[in-house]
Amino acid sequence: MKKKNKVLLIGWDAADWKIIGPLLAKGQMPALKKLINKGVYGNMSTMNPPYSPMLWSTVATGKTPDKHGVLGFLELMPDMKGIRPVTVSSRKSRALWNIFHNQGLKSNLVGWWPSFPAEPINGVVVTDKFQKVNINPNIKSPIVDGAIHPNELVKDLHDLRLHPSEITEAHILPFIPKAGKINQEKDQSLQTFSKVMAENVSLHAAATNLMRTTEWDFMGVYFDFIDHFCHAFMKFHPPKLGPIPQELFEIYNECIFSAYRFQDMMLGRMLDLVDDETTVIVMSDHGYESGNKRILKMPKYQAAPALEHRQFGIFVAAGPNIKKNEKIFGLGLVDVAPTILHMFDLPIGKDMDGKIALDIFEEVKPPRFIESWENVEGDFGEHKKENNHDQLNDQETMQQLIDLGYIERPDEKIEVSILKTKCDLKHNLARVYLGKKDYRNAKEILLELIQEKEPVDVIPYYMDLLTICLDEQDFDKAEAYLNELRTRDKKFEINMYFSEAKILLGKNKTQQALNLLVKAKNNKPNGQVWFQIGKIYTRLNRFEDAKEAFESALKFEIDNASYHQALAVVLIRIKDYEKAADHAFTAIELIKYFPEAHYTLGEALEKLGDIENAQKAYETAAKLKPKTHHRAEKAIENIQEKINTPIEFRDKSEFKYRKDQIVIVSGLPRSGTSLMMQMLDKGGLKALSDSNRQADESNPKGYFEYDPVMALHNDNSWLNKAQNKSLKVVAPLLKFLDPKYRYKVIFMNRDLNEVVKSQQKMIGRDAETFPIKLFNTYQRHLSQVETWKDKEPSVELIYVNYKDALNDTNTTIEKVVSFIGKEMNQDLMKSCVDKTLYRNKI
Repeated sequence: MKKKNKVLLIGWDAADWKIIGPLLAKGQMPALKKLINKGVYGNMSTMNPPYSPMLWSTVATGKTPDKHGVLGFLELMPDMKGIRPVTVSSRKSRALWNIFHNQGLKSNLVGWWPSFPAEPINGVVVTDKFQKVNINPNIKSPIVDGAIHPNELVKDLHDLRLHPSEITEAHILPFIPKAGKINQEKDQSLQTFSKVMAENVSLHAAATNLMRTTEWDFMGVYFDFIDHFCHAFMKFHPPKLGPIPQELFEIYNECIFSAYRFQDMMLGRMLDLVDDETTVIVMSDHGYESGNKRILKMPKYQAAPALEHRQFGIFVAAGPNIKKNEKIFGLGLVDVAPTILHMFDLPIGKDMDGKIALDIFEEVKPPRFIESWENVEGDFGEHKKENNHDQLNDQETMQQLIDLGYIERPDEKIEVSILKTKCDLKHNLARVYLGKKDYRNAKEILLELIQEKEPVDVIPYYMDLLTICLDEQDFDKAEAYLNELRTRDKKFEINMYFSEAKILLGKNKTQQALNLLVKAKNNKPNGQVWFQIGKIYTRLNRFEDAKEAFESALKFEIDNASYHQALAVVLIRIKDYEKAADHAFTAIELIKYFPEAHYTLGEALEKLGDIENAQKAYETAAKLKPKTHHRAEKAIENIQEKINTPIEFRDKSEFKYRKDQIVIVSGLPRSGTSLMMQMLDKGGLKALSDSNRQADESNPKGYFEYDPVMALHNDNSWLNKAQNKSLKVVAPLLKFLDPKYRYKVIFMNRDLNEVVKSQQKMIGRDAETFPIKLFNTYQRHLSQVETWKDKEPSVELIYVNYKDALNDTNTTIEKVVSFIGKEMNQDLMKSCVDKTLYRNKI
């Protein structure tokens, strides 16, 4: 008889590969190493905001917090007259164990956050209140009603709890060998250690007991051991941070490594209790900063300790039909529940935000879907009504959240506490929307929250509104919010130089933005400031400087996908295509759903001649982009043409007509653009022009200009009017053309000395006084055009020399007509040429 599949899901809050890697290399985490060798491993991407109750509810439901309803560490009491630590009552979506209950499967749940009060499922629930005891050993701590389901197991499990007072030197010294040097009157670290150790050992004892004594199909076990150790002792972790006293560093510097090793020992025991038919998953909801981004003095804002949570946690899975010793990419918390449902051959709710991680399986079964598990009638082992016990007002848990810094001590006035909690929950929901780039819903909540008065601190709400304005490129409003923040925070403890730099860039004050960031870099170098500097250098076409900046950013954060992608872009510009492909691929390994990285990979592969894989990369970019990815679509069209056309060596021009193309005539002012516009107009290609600028002595045959072009950098929504017409656009504005259209660009070249001399004469200045600064600026513009044309798949471009248009007119006209790809009246085009107007010769 074939054994049925079982799944054991183990949560290690805050576990991070940066700590695990060195321990694996030293053989100090053998249980996890065993799983990795016979399974898959990779990063687990977290969500915003990275608050554990929200994240573990996402793991359990496959849905984002705006859907499942768990929005923080606290919740309002059902009668709206008090607050309490978050309970399972906040969860509005069915979890895995509810679905399994409905489908006749048996589940055990231990320590999940939140899971109190225990749901009446088929199986056993040991909630996150089981391990909580009063720190004073003289005060009895009975297991509260609702902490365990079924209730008859309370007696069996009661004595498995370890009290902090039972922690001895035998437990402490392996973690803190120099514990004898601690002054316990001033330093409460050993009390913290004992509490965290006792609670997690209690959960481990309950879990292993249930693994041995009960039948189960699914089991979920959650440990906060690593997370709480990090909050208590990460500041002492190597390398030593400057302000940390040497004597404290020597006492506590091994604590974090020891916590991971102990967590691995508990894993080893759990692996001993399962067979080969059990799929084991070990994962974390986020990572934890262990380098230079550690914070010694937390700002006084809601859940500030979460600032040290890193974007990536861990994921390891092993079992029947799981690939062996293989790295996987692109997993997110929302993917866990759909993947586990698939393991049990159950359908995935279409309303789930996650996807099945099909990459982890050796043999892939076709997935099944259901509209929503929420709409299915029947018994799901849920609470029928709110179970409002006095014990729900849990002071022990509340105190622990206060000690960790996740919540402030509730105000003595209960109405103030209720108000602050309401605001925090609304703010967390706004941040969820912000993470999903649903700015409309986020703004609606934040604009309501900034109306709050003291004692509510509205600064965090303004900060998020500032972020939204920057993303939406509303720089005037962003500047207003920045000034508001400065007014409200007199000491200006919030570090806002990134925001100020983005505003300056948005207002084309590039050098000021660069100066600000360089000053910040010199004051306190970090990955983000180097990244922003690199982006400015990229914008200025200073690609070697940008490369150096992005490489410096990666020295601080080697696993930052955005840094790798930005470096890949720069490497393409300096024609180092192989390295560009490597960094783009690394970005995708870190974040699978990263359309810009897929597009950049496509660019690099196309330059390397790997056309087929380039096409796949572009297609992936197009699929992942929430809105139409016009560049990717044009790039795919170009690839198809290359596949269907023999290789030829030629300029970036296809010499074929494209439906609804826009013919752009560009160049520096006084480079012959008006002449070319006249020629095209006479030849039969109508110009988009408003004739507002009349002909004059400098241009007696007219300018053929269109006023909205002057504001192209602010508004390009009118470009559809130029389809199948010609349009004059000065060189510096080319980069603001909307990539959703196809462009044929005729770029007029003229000797720069002649261009400058002609302009000086036109504006009434001495034509013989040569403006060096203007000359250098024009050289830079021409260089930028070269870069721009190479990176834009919707652009084809030819250069036409002004002298050639005058002196070798027939050849020039043939080149232009061929490029445009349609018949034109070449005789009338030729009639436009008047050599007497060539007056500023060098």
